[in-house]
Amino acid sequence: MNILLVEDNKTISKGLVYSLEQNGYTVTLCETCEAALSAAPFDCALAIIDIGLPDGNGFELYKELKRLYDIPTVFLTAYDDEDSVVKAFDLGADDYITKPFSMRELLARIRRLVASGKGCAVKIGDIEIDLDKKAVSKCGETVELTALEYRIFSMLVQNAGKIVTREIILERIWDLAGNYVNDNTLTVYIRRIRKKLGTDCIKTVKGLGYKLEGV
Repeated sequence: MNILLVEDNKTISKGLVYSLEQNGYTVTLCETCEAALSAAPFDCALAIIDIGLPDGNGFELYKELKRLYDIPTVFLTAYDDEDSVVKAFDLGADDYITKPFSMRELLARIRRLVASGKGCAVKIGDIEIDLDKKAVSKCGETVELTALEYRIFSMLVQNAGKIVTREIILERIWDLAGNYVNDNTLTVYIRRIRKKLGTDCIKTVKGLGYKLEGV
């Protein structure tokens, strides 16, 4: 399972990365809001975010990540005041841990979130997507999606029931393609994904974008 870690304190991040990797997780480490948003965390099953970051506020970063990916999130921060805790949970955070912290406690809370099933495997009718393994199957048979097709589909899955605008999709797949993906090309990719999955669970919302239904 890949974890997005946003922490600018190098001493803390080094210890966290070591401990998480020793417990079987892979880690995408970012030290700024900008880096986190450009790190393509679409494949991350969980995020750990500090509030005080060099180029912004962890709350604002979380709101943007939630808008794009809606992955389970733990705030790990030195902010221990009641207002910050309340704000985090009001925004939709899954957990809040203050520094200094126990690594055993953090790992336990991560395991709890993983056990809850958030951000792991998702079923849409007879289709299943494993966000940890980046694998898609239908009726138990593997569905071969290209990297770009998988990225688009996983983005829709992680925002199931919500409209994902064409602009957001284009913004998030541009760097993976290595060149500009235009609006017409996106339409072609969506058509290919539907054909490979043999389903109409991806709905077109005219003038806006796409929405995944059936989860």
